[in-house]
Amino acid sequence: MMTRKGFRFSTYEAPELTPFDKLFDIFQELITHTSGDFDEAIDWLRELDKEYELTDDDYTIDDFIEDLKAKGYIREEFEDGGGQMGEEGEEGDDGTGKGGKISITAKMERIIRQRALDQIFGKLKRSGAGNHKTKKSGIGDEHTGDFREYRYGDGLENISMTESLKNAQVNHGIGNFSLDENDLVVEDTAHKAQMSTVLMIDISHSMILYGEDRITPAKKVAMALAELITTRYPKDTLDILVFGNDAWPIPIKDLPYLKVGPYHTNTVAGLQLAMDMLRRKRNTNKQIFMITDGKPSCLRLPDGNYYKNSVGLDDYIVEKCYNMARQARKLHIPITTFMIAQDPYLMQFIRHFTEANKGKAFFTGLKGLGEMIFEDYENNRRKRLK
Repeated sequence: MMTRKGFRFSTYEAPELTPFDKLFDIFQELITHTSGDFDEAIDWLRELDKEYELTDDDYTIDDFIEDLKAKGYIREEFEDGGGQMGEEGEEGDDGTGKGGKISITAKMERIIRQRALDQIFGKLKRSGAGNHKTKKSGIGDEHTGDFREYRYGDGLENISMTESLKNAQVNHGIGNFSLDENDLVVEDTAHKAQMSTVLMIDISHSMILYGEDRITPAKKVAMALAELITTRYPKDTLDILVFGNDAWPIPIKDLPYLKVGPYHTNTVAGLQLAMDMLRRKRNTNKQIFMITDGKPSCLRLPDGNYYKNSVGLDDYIVEKCYNMARQARKLHIPITTFMIAQDPYLMQFIRHFTEANKGKAFFTGLKGLGEMIFEDYENNRRKRLK
């Protein structure tokens, strides 16, 4: 131990984790990769235990499962005679504790979202006001710390009495004190911007091809962004949709269970749904984030059939995508594309798509995807208010 300029230094000792906490950290990662499949996650945890001796006789995997139940992270359901599932203790519980289906609870879903936020964006401090700042000042609702002269129409609640009295003393002297309009100083304020965001996630089959799991990082980004907006920027809105052969919205609570399907990539359907969602939002500022790794390869025709072409870039499908980008531009909705692919012809398509929308594109791998989306979200929030 030593001291320097009044500071005392000592050796840092990491806090001792309990057996439950050690396993719980691994379990959270496994349950995310298995899309909420508890049995598969526990199977993986048992394999890891065999290889790395994570437990001992005093605390086993079965003890861990019982603690998960006791803490409200998982629940066990039992099938009754009519084929319906009931929670533990309800009709259908045979009392043996066996044969039931175990699933994670809403509490566990929140824990997973918070963990994704911490992993991707770091330990963010929650803003007290819960909103973004803009660069525009004037009659607003958030103090900036700057002062200016009083103007007709300024609210009395914005007058800084301390600074105004100081001006009065300087201008008129202490002996003959008076306060007039020219002495008044107002603390400047800034408007709080609000943003409506739609996050599009590609769930076509290529998101798990080529030996690379691309859906799990995309899923983590969505969970982190959802947790960020709901906790730090509650006046903003976030809608999430997935697109394969078609597009459909999903609630935030379903994100841990998101899986890739045997789908082609109907980018047009995703953009149509995203714009429909944003048309109903009252916020002035709107944007679309799209995470994809493949080319558009599918359209739904008016008769309900699908037009599909996975070979190269189909001119008919591509032109429909460009038209959607132009429509979004007319509605003042920028599209930011995060392309998880490096194929030159796909990059060229995204460049033309971005030019049609006047949006932005990032050609990236999976590493750093979350940080880029977070930074772009923050930057767009600051500059979009007009």
